[in-house]
Amino acid sequence: MAGRTGPARGRPPKSGSLVGRTVAAFCSAVVLLGTGYAWSNFQSLTENLATTDVIGEDAGERPADGSIDILMVGMDSRTDAKGNPLPQHVLDELQAGDESAGGLNTDTLILLHIPNDTGKAVAVSFPRDAYVKIAGGYGRHKINSAYGYAKNDALEDLRKKGVTDPAQVEQESKKAGAKNLIDTIEGLTGVKIDHYAEINLVGFYDITKAVGGVDVCLNEATQDDFSGADFAAGPQTIEGRAALAFVRQRHGLLRGDLDRIVRQQVFMAGLAKKMLSAGTLSDPGKLRALIDALTKSIVLDKNWDVFQFANQMKNLSGGNIAFETIPTGNPELDTPEDGQAIEIIESDVKKFFKQLNGTADATTPTTAAVDPATVTVEVRNASGTPGLAGRVLESLVAKKYLDGGAANADPASTSVVRFGSGGEAGADAVAEVLGGLKTQEDGTIPAGRVRVIVGSDYSGPGAQNLRGTPLVNLDGARRQPATTTEAPITADGVRCIN
Repeated sequence: MAGRTGPARGRPPKSGSLVGRTVAAFCSAVVLLGTGYAWSNFQSLTENLATTDVIGEDAGERPADGSIDILMVGMDSRTDAKGNPLPQHVLDELQAGDESAGGLNTDTLILLHIPNDTGKAVAVSFPRDAYVKIAGGYGRHKINSAYGYAKNDALEDLRKKGVTDPAQVEQESKKAGAKNLIDTIEGLTGVKIDHYAEINLVGFYDITKAVGGVDVCLNEATQDDFSGADFAAGPQTIEGRAALAFVRQRHGLLRGDLDRIVRQQVFMAGLAKKMLSAGTLSDPGKLRALIDALTKSIVLDKNWDVFQFANQMKNLSGGNIAFETIPTGNPELDTPEDGQAIEIIESDVKKFFKQLNGTADATTPTTAAVDPATVTVEVRNASGTPGLAGRVLESLVAKKYLDGGAANADPASTSVVRFGSGGEAGADAVAEVLGGLKTQEDGTIPAGRVRVIVGSDYSGPGAQNLRGTPLVNLDGARRQPATTTEAPITADGVRCIN
């Protein structure tokens, strides 16, 4: 199969509007397992959790620093964790539609990085429309199809082998899908996945009801027929169907899928805050409802010792989870088979995770190999932010690079450092100083010069919003550049978003 350039059979159906429904349930599981409140309930919880053998004991070298990386996957599934079909009245309440609308695609992808000192866990979101290389020889497609391609192929292979038991077919094909998704994420990020957690959409619905809803706040009223969103402006508490609509909404948001991720991250933060409140985990009824919801909806990898994990995570507290999104390029990239997708530069993603893991300095020593006084830098502002080119140039001149001037340029969404023949080392050094931008050869640029195009995605020096700054904090507060006015905060400390 490795030689294939694209999917030859079993192409997964496109899911369209069924997105974002299960993200916050992961946070519930992490918080529940990661605090001491529910310790006496662990036996009941762990005995009833479904497991799958997708990460073997000999899965490869583990990080020397003892950190843990968990791939958390939301599935738009119409079965519970044990494979039992959901009742029709539940599907109707969830507005799930029919299976052909996208039940094989992963709805939400988050990589949770937990350092060995548990001081700051980081949850990194992957846009479902991110256009990447899919493992298993399927070519380049949207990342949410990695699971479905492999699952469909496994279904066909099992049928050819004469396997007829529906439960066995479903279990084995889902395992193949999960393994291919893990391989895809590892190839994209350079990160070794330690554990796998999968949850279906009914879990999200049940968990939001179990905690009594989550507090959110909108700057403006919104209405969207695709997701079912219909919210007034201001603070409000949402659960169940309304919560699903809140995290599903994409239409009517300025950046589409990327703004939907902000919705999901803010909701996850609010759910974590609600989970950590004394009124939730100290309430036997709510705690029992949470455990019931988790056992119906979560699948973990077989070799995950949740007791050991919970012990490691006991120090998790409000403010110790930050939320990020992988670096992205053009949000309207035209693709050969998948329509419009989100551009992803794999080298940028790997740099992002090296920085996250604190290994970037050891693996990218380009700055030391170049004398800044030999490189003249031009900066062109394509971001639409007044004065940005000048500030970026100032930051480079402060590093002893030569001033080549700043000017405006035609609008561009992606930042890049361009260089002429023989100037790659200088461009790499400048790109590193600016936070790991991509580089590109341009024959019109003279030797000894580089030209920085600062696009709307720029978040490096001079932008007052350095790469790596959390998009939202655990309390749901969206991080703002220092030069902007922060969104209003409600009396309960919930920050409003669009």
